Amino acid sequence: MNQTELTKLTMDLKDKELTVAFAESCTAGLLSSEFVKAKGSSQVLLGSLVVYQPEVKHKLLGVRKETLELYTAESQQVTNEMVMGLKKQLDADICIATTGLAGEGGSETAEKPVGTMFVSFLYDGKAEEFREVFEGSAESIRKELVDYIFRKLRGVLDEHYAR
Repeated sequence: MNQTELTKLTMDLKDKELTVAFAESCTAGLLSSEFVKAKGSSQVLLGSLVVYQPEVKHKLLGVRKETLELYTAESQQVTNEMVMGLKKQLDADICIATTGLAGEGGSETAEKPVGTMFVSFLYDGKAEEFREVFEGSAESIRKELVDYIFRKLRGVLDEHYAR
């Protein structure tokens, strides 16, 4: 998403008096860092929690240890619990959590290769989850994920808050 589109997104969020919060694992702050480049972001972004290690996901967001052990830190189940914990911590109108495998050395398998990303949105009592696989370097995967999340946020705004 280019700068103009991102600024329009933040202005539309502001006009609808909606707030946003992020729980970031694999993006390690890149999501919020890119979001604040847009004009108006300070009026809609409540905050972002970087929860890179499993213990931090547990401590700050209440992700259950059982979920981490059973499904791994890079899973949709963990991302779903992350977004619920984020809602409790920051209570934004739209909460977004993400985790995944940007590089080797995590929980990758043939079914969950490097590049697999998980995203959970929570807004207006509705939860949505997404799983995407991106290719390239760890840096390019993170950038693609950030853009993907911004496009999904645009879609949520256009479809759910269009009234």
